[in-house]
Amino acid sequence: MSLRTAIVTGASQGIGQSTAIRLAKDFGAVVLVARHREHLQETAAIVEAAGAKALIIDIDLAERTAAKAVVEKTLAAFGRIDALLNIAGAVPQIDLFEMTDEQWDDGMALKLHGARRLTIEAWEALKQAGGSVVFTSGNSAIFPKAPYAAVGTINAAIAALAKAFSDRGIADGVQVNSVLPGPVMTGRRRSYLEHWAPLHDMTVAEAMERFPREAGIARYGQPEEIAELMAFLVSPAARWMTGSMLRMDGGEVKSV
Repeated sequence: MSLRTAIVTGASQGIGQSTAIRLAKDFGAVVLVARHREHLQETAAIVEAAGAKALIIDIDLAERTAAKAVVEKTLAAFGRIDALLNIAGAVPQIDLFEMTDEQWDDGMALKLHGARRLTIEAWEALKQAGGSVVFTSGNSAIFPKAPYAAVGTINAAIAALAKAFSDRGIADGVQVNSVLPGPVMTGRRRSYLEHWAPLHDMTVAEAMERFPREAGIARYGQPEEIAELMAFLVSPAARWMTGSMLRMDGGEVKSV
């Protein structure tokens, strides 16, 4: 019998890595996709220690041919795709009036278009398996602001894209949802604070305390918490949930 297989993009760090490790409990095989092979090897070791097979695909999903390669390698190795979790992609936090066309294009290339192409390429296999797709947006989709306009705009586009895929998925038997995380303490966020703090005469600890307070939340989220939500969405318990936007942000967004 073939192994139930999940593809996780951005699996080399942060939410993607935590999700890949969490899914090793529920799937027989986890396909790890990101650009940095060395970090993927670290994830693969943990996935395999948890009892799942791991396939490393070090590739840049911003490239137009990458999605096809990921699907072909996955099917060659395991013969099926039961879940696709689109987590890869970071968008520069640059002011609306300063961000260049090239930076806009770069921001959309991986997080939006990379996820879109990979979902389309995997769709037929997902149909055959009655599978699930999760897109990763962000709570800034709900309140875009000028200082990080691209983040909110691209996240809103991803949430809309997930809705469009879910509409097709109702007919094709593919479940599609999106997750909108709030401030999560990943390695990338920590690096940003380490750079930002001394520029504002703060210690890193002071900066880490200040940002949650300004956001109106008790603390940063942890990647493992988002990973649990991801795992639920591709589990049998969530099967009737489709076309939903699930926000997990510690209460940062105050609107209903």
